[in-house]
Order: sequence, then C-alpha cells, then structure tokens
Amino acid sequence: MENLKNTTNWDHEHILKVNRSISTYVAKEEIIEEKVRKRIEPWLSAIFQSEHLSVLLGAGLTTAVTSIASLPSQGMWRIDFEGVYKEHIKAYADKKAAKSDRGKANLEDDLRTAFELLAGLQIAGHEVDALQLKTSIESALSEFISAILKTEEQFKEALEANFKKFDIEMMFDDKYESRAEQEKLDYQKKAEEALSYLKSFLTSFASRTASRDRLNIFTTNYDRFIEYACDMAGILLLDRFMGKISPIMRSTKLELDYHYNPPGIRGEPRYVEGVARLTKMHGSIDWKFQGKKVVREPLQFGASGFMNESTEAVVIYPNSSKDIETDFFPYADMFRDFSAALCRPNSALVVYGYSFGDSHINRIIEDMLTLPSTHLVIIAYEDSAKRIKRFYEKHNPAQITLLIGSHFSDLKNLVDYYLPKAAIDKISVKAHELKERRGDKEPQNKSGEGGFDEWDS
Repeated sequence: MENLKNTTNWDHEHILKVNRSISTYVAKEEIIEEKVRKRIEPWLSAIFQSEHLSVLLGAGLTTAVTSIASLPSQGMWRIDFEGVYKEHIKAYADKKAAKSDRGKANLEDDLRTAFELLAGLQIAGHEVDALQLKTSIESALSEFISAILKTEEQFKEALEANFKKFDIEMMFDDKYESRAEQEKLDYQKKAEEALSYLKSFLTSFASRTASRDRLNIFTTNYDRFIEYACDMAGILLLDRFMGKISPIMRSTKLELDYHYNPPGIRGEPRYVEGVARLTKMHGSIDWKFQGKKVVREPLQFGASGFMNESTEAVVIYPNSSKDIETDFFPYADMFRDFSAALCRPNSALVVYGYSFGDSHINRIIEDMLTLPSTHLVIIAYEDSAKRIKRFYEKHNPAQITLLIGSHFSDLKNLVDYYLPKAAIDKISVKAHELKERRGDKEPQNKSGEGGFDEWDS
C-alpha cells in the first residue's frame, strides 16, 4: 500500500488530498479552480450522502464571514490578570497549552487556569486574594462577551446600513453626507454577500434527503452567526431546549423532528426537508444558569449590550456555576451528543475552521476513525502549529480528506466551486436522465451551475 503519510509536503501552503490522490501547491495562483473542482465536488457529493453526516464548525467560520463583510472578528487574546498571581497564571496556562498540543495559550487557557487558582485560594482561605482574582475574572469575561456581541452588532448594522458612527459624523459635516451614504451602501453590500455565502454554505450540508439521518451541526463558537443564517435560509434547527418564553435545556434527549401530512394521504407523515440538529459544545452567550437549570434568555442577534449584570451565570466554556453538579452540566450532555453522532458506522464528519487544539474533541474524532466505514474531511486555512499534520499521521489516510490553505478554506471558493449544490441536485439529476433517454447532447457546462460539469459527460 502506498504510504500517503510520507508523500505529503506539509511545508507547502496548500494541500489537497482526495481519495488516494495528493496535490500540494506553493501558492494559490497555481490552483486552477475548474481543474481541481472535477476532483473535489463529486468526492464531497458522495461523502455528503453518507448515512450519518456531521459538521464541526470552529472560530474560523466567523472569521471567514466577517472577512467577506470587511468587518473585524473577535480574537482570542491573552488576559493580564491583576494581583500577585499574574505571572503564575500565564506560566501555568502556557504549560497546559503545550502539554495538550494546543501550542500557544489563549484566553480560554488563561480563564481555565484562573478558575482553578480561584478554587484553590478559596479552599485555602485566602479571601482577599480570591476576591481580587474573582473581580479580575469577571472583568475579563465581561470584555470577552462584549467583544462577541460587538462582532454581531457590527454585522447587523452593516446589513441594515445603520451605522451610528456615520450618522454622528454627518450631523456635523454636510459635505461628508454623500460619501458616508456610499460607504454605508458598500458595507451593506459586503454584509449581504457574506450572509448569502454563509447561508449557501450551511444549505449545502442541510439539504439532505429527508429519509436520511438529520445533519448534526456542532460548533465551539459562542456567537449566533450559525443560528442567524439558518433562520434566514429557512433551515429548521433542533436542540436540547424546550419551551417558548424561557426555553430550558433538558438532559433527556427527546428525538423530536418535523413532519407534515401529504395532501390526500392520512396516517403517513413525512419528514420535512432542511432540518438539522445544533449542538453548541462550549455554550453560548445567550445561555444562562438559573439556579440548577440552563435557560436560553432572549438576546437578539446584534444586541448592543450584555443583558446580565453578572458574567458568572453565563454558560460559556470554561465558565461554570460553583457546585459540582453544574461543573459538568451542560458540557457533558453536549459531548455525549457529539460522541453518539460520530462514533457509529457509515458516519462522516466535515471540520471547518477548527484547528484541532481541543484534546477532548480530538479524542472523540479519533474514536470515530477506529470504525473503518467512517470518514473525516478537514478544511482549514493553515496548519502552522502542525496539529492537523500530527492528527493525520496517526490515522488511516484513506479515511481522511484534506483541503488545507487559504484558497480551499475561502468561503467564496467553497460555495462557488467545491461544495455540492444539494438543493438543486434532484432537478439536475432528473433533467440529465430525461436528456439521456431522448439522446440529447448539450455542450459541457463550465460554469458549475446545476450540480453537473465536465466530469458528468
């Protein structure tokens, strides 16, 4: 058997591995879209029709969307805590990040370390130091949540061409008005384009035949870009929350779904198409602890401010309530869903915008790959930390597809060239069959529309 692990040049910017074929490119200018599309799209089309399909979306998705909209995205900066333990926290976070193959530590590592230290100080009875550290943690969490909300707010403002900054400047400068209006329209056009690509990206996965297992969407993101785009695209989402006014997360996973009764047929309900199951593995900015329950509070996409005065109740990883019961709830339920969706025969997982920096997530993906009929597709902007390389080399290459590089991970390129246009495939297939029966032959379609191109001829 050919050793694919040793033939891949991981130093090149772009890596494409489809089936048993590997290509590497030094620069994206070397890539001819129509040529590589003939390899990528039919392969992904087959994978997307797996019996069980899941997609894992990381922070790279939000970055890709805001990049198209020419807007900044929230980062994962380091935290400088106040007090005598400042350097201790930073050093321990660096040590833990290196041990877990994450590489450089980030905000989550700092917060996790600070919470562990806070518990130790409270146990030891160092109340003054504990109070100072708790205040610093609250401030850091508040800043982080505000940055997430700011990203949503800027995107929503761009969509509505409603920029407070421009409006204030126009009040004091009449000459500025026409230029400000044009800038508003430019931002609006870019934001609408970004939302359109995000909707098309999600629809490519969600437009599965209703008789197949529902798409599972897993994300480590705290923001609501996925939910917002699904609402705009008409994709129905199912999660663990029950209720309308104040939805409560249930530990009991009810297999609820959407059905309809066809006209003239009674007693035979059919599945509604365009339904997906959403799991936010690290929590969300609109999830709150309410006693021992987790509720989803009404917080509009693009809200201008944080509704809860205390960040301690916000359900975002690694923040948690104090008692031992909620230290593992709801995260244990989220990861149980992740494991149950992946670790079964004929399952496929598509990873986008996730850098393989979380060992607890990687372990479940590794367990999935112990089943020979499973498959993993990795779409990544880059692999400078070599985490994807190390993961790939530990497993069977035949079970992994790679699309690495700024060209392959570009949201526009994925939607325009490489992802299957599942929403219209049925019409295209039927038209193709009718033409074959009549003996009609048409010129090859170079545009890629309708789900067919040169490789179909």
